[in-house]
Amino acid sequence: MFEKLEEVERRYETLSHLLTQPEVINNQTELQKAAREFSELGKVVDLYRRLKKLEEEINGNLQLLSGDEDEEMRGMIKEDLHRLTAEKEKMEEDLRTALFPKDPNDEKNILLEIRAGTGGDEAGLFASDLFRMYAKHAEKNRWRVEIMSQSFTGVGGFKEVIALIEGKGAYSRLKYESGVHRVQRVPVTEAQGRIHTSTVTVAILPEAEEVEVAIDPNDLRIDIFRSSGPGGQSVNTTDSAVRITHLPTNMVVTCQDEKSQHKNKAKALKILRARLLDNARHEKEKEISAQRKNQVGTGERSERIRTYNFPQGRVTDHRIGLTLYRLSGVLDGEIDEIIDALTTHYQAEALKG
Repeated sequence: MFEKLEEVERRYETLSHLLTQPEVINNQTELQKAAREFSELGKVVDLYRRLKKLEEEINGNLQLLSGDEDEEMRGMIKEDLHRLTAEKEKMEEDLRTALFPKDPNDEKNILLEIRAGTGGDEAGLFASDLFRMYAKHAEKNRWRVEIMSQSFTGVGGFKEVIALIEGKGAYSRLKYESGVHRVQRVPVTEAQGRIHTSTVTVAILPEAEEVEVAIDPNDLRIDIFRSSGPGGQSVNTTDSAVRITHLPTNMVVTCQDEKSQHKNKAKALKILRARLLDNARHEKEKEISAQRKNQVGTGERSERIRTYNFPQGRVTDHRIGLTLYRLSGVLDGEIDEIIDALTTHYQAEALKG
């Protein structure tokens, strides 16, 4: 660990020098990249330097202890040593955690994709409930939510909704929400009052910057057509809807919410970039995990991760066995307790290695 810490400290000093160089200062991309790494390493280096200072204090006390014959003074030194040793152990544990590889996407904005699964109109209505839950949570964190694309069911629910959520650490907080969410309740449309089970899929994708995902224009087929469905006076009167097909992957993205064809195209490209980045990340994870039976923290979307049971007013996250009996609060965006528990669980699993 200490060899790694020495290496981190050297890199920190190198970055400190680089950030004063004109060629870096004049290149915004390089400047932002170096400044971000400098800031992240600074926390580790600060801890390491405090640890080294602490070790000097411990060694100084040990020398005093070996040379001092005054019992009262020896007792005070031993007490101080006990405190410093406990502090050192805690600091070493913090450093081990700090040295664990960070997810490079943690500080990114996200694209939230919610789709109705099995259950017909009821699944669409619950998709709407889940979108409201995440929007409320974003509001509590002062994150900005912008709907990129949406399509509706006949009873007011969502077939699909895609939204950009902008805010510091949005991905790190919501990345474990990807998966199949199950709801058990009596549908509004059910006359017999029977409990119905429906599913909704949630995908959390880190927003991809243009430099991360280079898209060759020759790989795109762009179709322009007339908007349909709710959307104001421009619907069905202007050819503003955009469908982009990425030919190498056959991935299709459609946007028609904006009146402007250019805005719809920009939104569609943003969604496409995020999906391509997510695909690349999943492919890399598959390679890394090929020889591991249990995948940690991959957030497989086919996995049923959570159940929302309305008759009992409970929410259960099946991955960690957490059950909360405050369903209404959760659906109002109060999901920090679930997120914190999931984060702690996956960090502990990752540290086991």
